[in-house]
Amino acid sequence: MTDHADVDFETGHSGASTTFPMQCSSLRKNGFVVLRNRPCKIVDMSTSKTGKHGHAKVHLVGLDIFTSKKHEDICPSTHNMDVPNIKRSDYQLIEIQDGYLTLLSDAGELREDLKLPENDLGKEMATRFASGEESVVTVISAMGEECAIAIKLMSK
Repeated sequence: MTDHADVDFETGHSGASTTFPMQCSSLRKNGFVVLRNRPCKIVDMSTSKTGKHGHAKVHLVGLDIFTSKKHEDICPSTHNMDVPNIKRSDYQLIEIQDGYLTLLSDAGELREDLKLPENDLGKEMATRFASGEESVVTVISAMGEECAIAIKLMSK
């Protein structure tokens, strides 16, 4: 019998998995896959012919959706690969302060936990905000990480 005092229930989550399995041969270019434990967008894939001992192999090349770093992997076409559950959300940009974005969801909830990207997109966000433009920021989240990936003019 287990001692219930040793069981920690605090770390539970909603039950939604961060990934789901998909057969390697079902993956497609511009789709998503987990390579080297990172959520990636598939930019190239090729299938080798079956060898003397069986399976066709699929060579996958993907770009990390958060860092744009290139990852590659080879797996038998019949094996399952993890595919990240990806969520996209749009928020109104309210403020940029101390390198963080203040964002407003459609439901009226404020977020202040997302960093301003340290790239050209971040510069564009700062420029648009400084000019007084009302903007919408697209945030992508997968596998416990999230970041802003796009900004566009808010439609009236």
